[in-house]
Amino acid sequence: MTPAARLAAAIDLLIALESQPRRPADATANDFFRARRYIGGGDRRAINELAWGVVRQRLRLDWWLERIRCRTTARMLVAAYLLLGQGVDVPGVLAAFPGGQYAAEPLSVLEERLLRQLDAARSGPGLLHPEMPEPVRLDLPDWVMPGFRTRFGDRLAEEAAAMEAEAPLDLRANLLKATREEAALALAAEGIEAVPTPLSPWGLRLPSRRPVTGTRAFLEGLVEVQDEGSQLIALLTGAAPGMRVADLCAGAAGKTLALAAAMGNRGRITACDVSAPRLEGAVKRLRRAGADNVERHLFQSGDRWAKRRAGQFDRVLVDAPCTGTGTWRRNPDARLRTAPFDLAELCVKQREILTLAGDLVRPGGRLVYATCSLLPEEDEIQVRTFLDSHPDFTLMPIHDVWAEAGGPGVPPAEGDCMLTTPARHGTDGFFAAILQRKPGA
Repeated sequence: MTPAARLAAAIDLLIALESQPRRPADATANDFFRARRYIGGGDRRAINELAWGVVRQRLRLDWWLERIRCRTTARMLVAAYLLLGQGVDVPGVLAAFPGGQYAAEPLSVLEERLLRQLDAARSGPGLLHPEMPEPVRLDLPDWVMPGFRTRFGDRLAEEAAAMEAEAPLDLRANLLKATREEAALALAAEGIEAVPTPLSPWGLRLPSRRPVTGTRAFLEGLVEVQDEGSQLIALLTGAAPGMRVADLCAGAAGKTLALAAAMGNRGRITACDVSAPRLEGAVKRLRRAGADNVERHLFQSGDRWAKRRAGQFDRVLVDAPCTGTGTWRRNPDARLRTAPFDLAELCVKQREILTLAGDLVRPGGRLVYATCSLLPEEDEIQVRTFLDSHPDFTLMPIHDVWAEAGGPGVPPAEGDCMLTTPARHGTDGFFAAILQRKPGA
């Protein structure tokens, strides 16, 4: 494809993303390219780089277009991104829209005028402007600012900048099939160098993003793709051989797989979810990993599964549905898809799931509550609310649990809970609290 054709495809992809604003952008993008199998790997990477560049800078680009009273369109977003985000001059931007077969139509007289207004309005190179409000300057939606200020204080700008960086690719060695060292050697044999992660004893990090899902190491189940912070949640669950464990929000079973490996396939894990497609999607992963101590349960209306199993589990993991603010460097479109009413609805759901989970824990057993959110409303506040209404549970100090789990050095923590952040730990943002049910309760 020519550069002009790639730009036109990026515009089409942005239009597709805009038409489904509540759907995860990666799912829409996958459908977009699946319907255009003629687009090769190099062209696809170039199209993605341009389209995702716009998505990552969307809050700032919207501010600029609103400033010159320009209606937001995919064409003008791309033109503004080239000018302000990529440093292309006005003639270069105009040349990127040449018209003709497979290329974007030339900028109209109005679009060109608006482009020149943008060029005249900037105070220097780049997307930032002294008059930008703080949330736009930090590339954060207004509604997260109170929670983020509470969480980060003087470190807010540092953490916001880290959320804009590209996320690394972390893998988890599947101990059912290989040690971390053996998995690293298998990857190296295929030309992929990986280094041990500093916090997770199971993790491997690729210095640069590489396609791993076609490697023998992946296809044979030696490694799984999993952020280091997510691995730590499974580690702190403390699942051991012979235990009964429930993963209540299992999804596609990422943490379930880590739990199965930690248990050496001995004991029993019940992976639960409300989505049949997600649970079905877990089957292939479980088989590839060699995890055979896992059963699945689909929650349905009127389901009495939880009542029949009250007090039966040694460990219950709640990887709660949340706003996902901790994963925004990996899912930049979520900044645009998530709204304040989502936070309110999710907090209600989290409380309901925690209540159900508490009933499943046996006396002396543990409930692990985790999110990939950095908002206190979904994290510490939910834990305090649960403990206030469940005096039979206590919060275990994270330092004690970390030492028990064999974590290296000092745990990533805030108070008595685990907290990882992109700036401090190089991981996605994850929160976890370990709650123990009092013996005899």
